[in-house]
Amino acid sequence: MIVTVTMNPAIDKTVDIGKFERGDLNRIKRVEIDAGGKGINVSKTIRELGGESIATGFVGGTSGTIIKQVLTDLGLRTDFVEVKGETRTNLKVVEETGEVTELNEPGPEVTKEQLNDLLTRLEGYANPDTLFVLAGSIPAGIPTDIYRKITEQVHQKGAKVLLDADGVLFSESLKGKPDMLKPNRSELERYYQMDYRASEQELVSMGEKLLNQGVSMAAISLGQMGAIFLTKEKRYRCPGLRVKAHSTVGAGDALVAAMAYSWDEKLPLETCIRLCMGASAGAVTSIGTKPPKRSLVDELVEQVELLEI
Repeated sequence: MIVTVTMNPAIDKTVDIGKFERGDLNRIKRVEIDAGGKGINVSKTIRELGGESIATGFVGGTSGTIIKQVLTDLGLRTDFVEVKGETRTNLKVVEETGEVTELNEPGPEVTKEQLNDLLTRLEGYANPDTLFVLAGSIPAGIPTDIYRKITEQVHQKGAKVLLDADGVLFSESLKGKPDMLKPNRSELERYYQMDYRASEQELVSMGEKLLNQGVSMAAISLGQMGAIFLTKEKRYRCPGLRVKAHSTVGAGDALVAAMAYSWDEKLPLETCIRLCMGASAGAVTSIGTKPPKRSLVDELVEQVELLEI
């Protein structure tokens, strides 16, 4: 069973324009509206891949009601805690060049009682056959060590954790020893306080340090350059796939979804990696934060090249 936790969901509003003119009028060519937030995007992609998950977190107001209804219409199970205030709306401005400017609202404040309600629900799902996906930012009222706390809590019942976070959330979460990670290049560089662009070998070395801290698998995303996948037994570098990209929004979430789906289906490592690369590449061709179709992912999987490091 996979449980995705989205502390700070959003209505994702993606607009296409020609070129963003700062301080001037910009005319929108197309608008796409989706139920979003990193964990929710993961759940949507898992569904498209053929798997199942339970989407949890906090929702509030009219936007929260819309998110729950959209996910229900998609056939997803949900178990959100209701909060006061309005779930945020995030605006993503996509230019013809593919460059994306994101304007993200902070989201509603969460009380201690509401947080405890969510923690109780998560503990109820925890068992050795459960993988929790902890992804994205947190709203006001939530301590920055929350992912560490959840990880330690569900570990007591034998559950596993896949983490996708950055900044303080990432560094604090590592203290709880998550089982799988999906950092990108810049997140690792910040974590290890590097003031220059890390080489591939340096990224591998940083990933190996994480493995030595108890992580069983680390997927280091390199954007259009591909990704590096590390376990204690194997190391792979996968070049990026050539696709007609709309924007990079959701590519990382699709990769995380493929990791989670592969874990739940007990797929071999190499199959997992190919699926991760196919799903991630497929996501950049999608409009808004919609998941890539499984048929497209299967086509892209055939193009994936695994290079042992």
